[in-house]
Amino acid sequence: MQNSRKLWSWLAAIFLLSFGVLGWMGREIYLSAPPIPTQIVQTNGDVLFSGAQVQRGQEAWLAAGGQQLGSVWGHGSYVAPDWSADWLHREALALGDAIAQARFKSDFAALDADEKAVVSARVKEELRHNTYDAATGNITVSAERATAIAALTKHYTDLFGDEPKLDALREQYAMIAATIKDPQDLQALPAFFFWTAWSAATNRPGESHLSYTSNWPHEPLVDNVPTTSNGVWSVASVILLIAAIAGMVALHASHKEEADPAPPQADPLFDLKPTPSMKATRKYFYVVIGLLLAQVGLGAITAHYAVEGQNFFGLPLAQILPYTVSRTIHTQLGVLWIATAWLATGLYISPALSGHEPKFQKLGVNVLFYALLLIVVGSIACGWIGTMQRLGTNFSFWLGSQGLEYTSMGRIWQYGLFAGLLIWLGLMARALWPALKRPSESRGLIAMVFLSATCIGGFYASSLMWGQHSHYSMIEYWRWWLVHLWVEGFFEVFATAVIALIFTRLGLIRAATANTAIVMETIVFLFGGILGTLHHLYFTGTPTSVIAIGAMFSALEVVPLALVGVEGYRNYQRSKGAPWLTTYRWPIMCFIAVGFWNTVGAGVLGFTINPPISLYYLQGLNMTAAHGHAALFGVYGMLGIGLLLFCLRGLSPRSLWQDKLLSPAFWSLNIGLAMMVFMSLVPAGIYQAWASVSHGLWYARSAEVIHSKVMTTLVWLRVPGDIVFAVGVLFLAVFALRLLGRERAAATTGSTAAART
Repeated sequence: MQNSRKLWSWLAAIFLLSFGVLGWMGREIYLSAPPIPTQIVQTNGDVLFSGAQVQRGQEAWLAAGGQQLGSVWGHGSYVAPDWSADWLHREALALGDAIAQARFKSDFAALDADEKAVVSARVKEELRHNTYDAATGNITVSAERATAIAALTKHYTDLFGDEPKLDALREQYAMIAATIKDPQDLQALPAFFFWTAWSAATNRPGESHLSYTSNWPHEPLVDNVPTTSNGVWSVASVILLIAAIAGMVALHASHKEEADPAPPQADPLFDLKPTPSMKATRKYFYVVIGLLLAQVGLGAITAHYAVEGQNFFGLPLAQILPYTVSRTIHTQLGVLWIATAWLATGLYISPALSGHEPKFQKLGVNVLFYALLLIVVGSIACGWIGTMQRLGTNFSFWLGSQGLEYTSMGRIWQYGLFAGLLIWLGLMARALWPALKRPSESRGLIAMVFLSATCIGGFYASSLMWGQHSHYSMIEYWRWWLVHLWVEGFFEVFATAVIALIFTRLGLIRAATANTAIVMETIVFLFGGILGTLHHLYFTGTPTSVIAIGAMFSALEVVPLALVGVEGYRNYQRSKGAPWLTTYRWPIMCFIAVGFWNTVGAGVLGFTINPPISLYYLQGLNMTAAHGHAALFGVYGMLGIGLLLFCLRGLSPRSLWQDKLLSPAFWSLNIGLAMMVFMSLVPAGIYQAWASVSHGLWYARSAEVIHSKVMTTLVWLRVPGDIVFAVGVLFLAVFALRLLGRERAAATTGSTAAART
């Protein structure tokens, strides 16, 4: 107990200190973010853009699809370009031609080598020199650069408008005509793209060869190459990773863990009778399966748009379901079904742990279910309406889609979801309270479940921290609080504690051992995980201190994953400890799969892109998608399915539990995911990485690469994995429907027999 108290003290200290540093870094990001100018003016005083247009252009892009329609500073989707990199490259070329005409009366391509050198040097000087005047708030550009900006302004207004000459390019980008209808929004959009590219190339005040985005993206035309700090901290993070893993392995080898207890002769949960509120969670799990099916279908459509930008095997599907909508729903459903599975598990296990069914608990569970269903359906429907009808930036922000990856639902729906999470937390608290007050060996585990649930409910408030007019750097800062800390952090602690409780209740591990292990694991994870959030923010207009802290602590995130496979193997051994454990075979197998994908998806593929030097070239490419698919579904998805199966097992009469279909479901899901990742996404990411390193990010994301024969072939190679994966989901759905059918048939038979009696 004394050791446990010390660990809890360490956990509290690390939690508070880490969030203190993360908050301080948020202040630094706010202070050093690229300034939004009052005006962009030509040397003769002509105004090209206003600061209001920069802000309105940001809102217009987000309302039109935002991070589902290409990306800015590397964050977003992968079919359309990264607009900051695309503008920067196009501006460098156009400026070169404008300077060549002004000086040599010729296009750049027709110049000799010496003349090209002169023009290229002038282009670099023009784009890297910071002309922002803090006193007036103006950015001043030369006449030649103004000419280049005017040409690019026409290109982007035509592209996001309905210019017929750009129909082919729009199809390659998976865009629809008149993506932005409002003329003022359309005129403001280039101002935002200009500002993002200006921030990427212009030196910070008082700095030499260091842009606001730390020289991201790679662009040889303006000497955008990795900074010294980028390389130094990458090397340091690798050294720290190796040293930390070596230290952890040495500690693990020197520490003799207490052997697991002998499994009970019979199932300890055999006599567990579900309470009314526990039974009410059943519908949550069936909705989870329905959302998973919908996500798989939309994933297939979204992936196919990389080949046919506006069609699905010849059908003009983009007229009613364009890429921006299908990808928005696909990513949103991925978070929603996983979260729903974990929320339902919390509601299921709370009365089971305490043995207490609070008054009106079932009513609360039912009300929460329909409230969450309203939020899911309402946010998706309003997002579709907003995108298809182009109802303006206000509708998109408040009711439609905010255009942000994984946090796309409108603000009103976010308020509703936050309220729902607080209700969920209250329902768990009132059911768990007797167990939290009662001294027991497992009270520490129950406390960890409750504390992680509190963080899940409370930290969703981070999604409410940015506003419609917030600076883009701060939007990204708060968005990653939600995506990294909420989805990848507290949910994982919650699920790990729940799994430990399940194994404890099954008699497979000792409660005292699990108490210590869970607190220790949480310390190790949060020590790297909280400040590791910053590795998402290397190049979003942040200071170089973000690179230093993010690189070191994101490396520590990977350390505990090195031994996750050992824990998975031990779980496999535990599953064979007694004959009755076969009834829990597939939930336990899902937990074992979590260990595998934690090592491969979160560990190997995650660290592939985590070091600054690596992410400098790979951000916004398919290596990120490979990591995202393997980690999001492989870890969190398989956790959700494992918890779903465990809860359905407890809710179903034992005589009706037939799990033959779960074997093909489990193996199809995992094999299909592996095929999808390693036959398609990883090779595509490697091919794009070559293009990024050799020519620049603009090229890796250009239509020339995205629609090359190699990339098209790799997209088609995803189909076999998608099919195998979809078959696994179908097996899971059929299993659940058959189980429900058997239960209803048994209930009908019982009612008939009772009536006859």
